[in-house]
Amino acid sequence: MFSTIANVFSIRDLRNKILFTLAMLVVFRIGHWIPLPGVNQEEMAKQFALATQGSSAFGKIAQFVSMFSGGSLSHSTIFGLGVMPYITAGIIFQLAGSVSPRLKKMQEEGPSGRQKIMEWTRYATVALCIVQGIGWISYIKGQNLIQPQYLNSGLWWVMAVAVLTAGTMFLMWIGEQIDRFGIGNGVSMIIMAGILAAMPTAIQDAYSRFDPSGGDGKMGFMGLFMLIGGFVLVIGGSVLMTVAQRRIPVQQAKHTRGRRVFGGQKSYLPLRINHGGVMPIIFASSLMMFPSVLFQSLHEQVSNYLSIHQMEQGFFFHLTRFLAINFSMGEYLYIVAYIAMVYFFSYFWITVQFNPQEMSKQLKEHGSFIPGLRPGPRTAEYLETVITRVTFVGAAFLSVIAILPVVVTNAFGVPHSISNFLGGTGLLIVVSVVMDFLQKVEAQLLMRNYAGFLSEGEESGPRMQSSRG
Repeated sequence: MFSTIANVFSIRDLRNKILFTLAMLVVFRIGHWIPLPGVNQEEMAKQFALATQGSSAFGKIAQFVSMFSGGSLSHSTIFGLGVMPYITAGIIFQLAGSVSPRLKKMQEEGPSGRQKIMEWTRYATVALCIVQGIGWISYIKGQNLIQPQYLNSGLWWVMAVAVLTAGTMFLMWIGEQIDRFGIGNGVSMIIMAGILAAMPTAIQDAYSRFDPSGGDGKMGFMGLFMLIGGFVLVIGGSVLMTVAQRRIPVQQAKHTRGRRVFGGQKSYLPLRINHGGVMPIIFASSLMMFPSVLFQSLHEQVSNYLSIHQMEQGFFFHLTRFLAINFSMGEYLYIVAYIAMVYFFSYFWITVQFNPQEMSKQLKEHGSFIPGLRPGPRTAEYLETVITRVTFVGAAFLSVIAILPVVVTNAFGVPHSISNFLGGTGLLIVVSVVMDFLQKVEAQLLMRNYAGFLSEGEESGPRMQSSRG
């Protein structure tokens, strides 16, 4: 391991890529502490802490959004919106490409078409930033978190929305620079940095709850070992399911040209178990906030109406109370609905991203076939059957990862800041980004005949002195 790390930093090109990536992430973390002018930061930090500890509507939304902004919502910094608008715009165009013939044709045109779509994505990001910025400023104004001298200043509103928009666009630019001059996916690296920034707080919370005697509701050695063991087990399972594949054997047809025979090689068509990645959990998490918020608001309105008119509590009151309680985070109906949403979006994402007919057509055009199956509709039917079964297993894994933090928090009283690292969207994002980063470093090392992090055995060949810095 240490020799591999030494090899990484002995290659000038790879060393520069890694240092550039780290420098850009440092810039991101510096911007995390630059506050938005005109906002009462101390009072906002207090309200944010109370909201995230409770089960209010704002707390649920803030916990989800702050993951993509590195916690910047807690003190409303210039990077308060994070990269969420850019991700949303990218997802919109990605989904639209599957239903719009024009966008699909542009995607197939190659670099020129993708460049045009990227330009439209940036314009959409600006529009989303303006809308979300106005919504966020309106919310903190309603909570009396803006300093009095700026409340009725239209110029301040323009400045605040412009700063939040510029912050997101700057983060987008940093991500593109990492893609170009660094290593790894830039936007994903920024999200991962924001998630890992909460780890020191989680460690501090675990330490404050630790007591060797285990008295007064504190966590003893057994609880600490179970927490660490669960963390290692979940990380291992996440890595395993992230790289797991269903390999379908593919045979290339033989071609005779003169006296020579070409083709006939055997290969595999890899289908990932978790083909949707973290997207189904992101969609399910964002949508599951609305039922709980809606039912809680509806129950409060019904209660206020009955108290004002001094009416008895009838069927509608008990119904809204039942829905408000059972759709709160961690309750049975909430978990069942959450799992159903994860399964739905897993199959939805596969439907959008995976086209068995197109894949069957490509195999036929390249002179390849699956042994025992006729090229064409029969192959497409087989691929659809396999991906449907594989997606069921992947969705089951995503469901376990999604509900694990909620179950741990409710069953064992572990704070959300700690249980969040035992599953959920953040854990999958970190695992996926780290695996992608290691694979790219591995490719750079193997290209220069060095042994990589993921390789077995010793170095694969003599070192190339020309590639060393």
